[in-house]
Amino acid sequence: MKKKFRFLTILGIISLFMLAACGGGDNADSGDSGESGGDQGSSDIKFLSILTGGTQGTYYPLGGSFAEFISDETGIKTTAESSQASAANMTALADDTAEIAFVQTDIAYYANKGELMFDGQAIDNVSALGALYPETIQLVTTEKSGIKSYDDLKGKKISVGAPGSGTYANAEQLLEIHGLTMDDIDEQNLDFGESTESLQSGQIDAAFITSGTPTGAVEGLNATTQVYIVPVEDAKADELIEKYPYYAKDTIPSGTYGLTEDVPTVSVGAMLVIQNDIPDDVVYDITKAIYENTDKITHAKGELIKAEKGLEGIGIPVHAGAQKYFDEVNGN
Repeated sequence: MKKKFRFLTILGIISLFMLAACGGGDNADSGDSGESGGDQGSSDIKFLSILTGGTQGTYYPLGGSFAEFISDETGIKTTAESSQASAANMTALADDTAEIAFVQTDIAYYANKGELMFDGQAIDNVSALGALYPETIQLVTTEKSGIKSYDDLKGKKISVGAPGSGTYANAEQLLEIHGLTMDDIDEQNLDFGESTESLQSGQIDAAFITSGTPTGAVEGLNATTQVYIVPVEDAKADELIEKYPYYAKDTIPSGTYGLTEDVPTVSVGAMLVIQNDIPDDVVYDITKAIYENTDKITHAKGELIKAEKGLEGIGIPVHAGAQKYFDEVNGN
């Protein structure tokens, strides 16, 4: 009986040693993860989500290309998802419901500073991945509407995007510079696709659309109706930029949407943002995957996305992994 008891005791001690050894191995492994960025090691990341915008805007097709590049180059399965665009995208990353997003540079700035639609709710867990291309503010109408200037907007049904969106902020600021407010128009809160459909059917008179040109929704409208883009005169552009320095002068070239001459307007920038806790090595690889495959982008805006311009116009902190890539490429 004593021999049996002694055997069981020894067996129990051996088992305890084996469990302790296994536990120590797990702790050692977990200590190696996330060594270059956040708490999460690069090997732990299996999926990434890129928030874009509406399916008829510019973000969505570009997002699909970026997701493909990241999946192919890093082995991390990445998907592009349609969304309500800039402001909603920043909130989604703050709420940890996505990892990467397209955002206007002005909206990213507001979020980082806790201003305007982010008043008192600054977002501090998101940083810049890289600049992309100009986001043109297009005041779209039709030739038959008779609208030729901002003065003609008074009392008309104008789509200004969803409250709190980047487009809404752009519309509000451009109206302001032209001596108007939202109270001077019949405000309609439609997305790009709804706006152009409503323009075609005559339910609204004009629509603000902030998007890279050519914008799919506006091209679709031009297929059935003659499009007119209301210009922003040079003096008004100067006034706007003086008050809101994240704007820049821009031009919609002749031939776009069937236009017969260049149309002066203004733009903000489009950029990518990413959650801060994605490890530096992963963000480096993501940045490299995007900026070294731009020649494969079929959308016209692909020609404007260049690594040497990857840090232009960014008003928020840049993720260390992205900064490392741009420093290497640009010889800094």
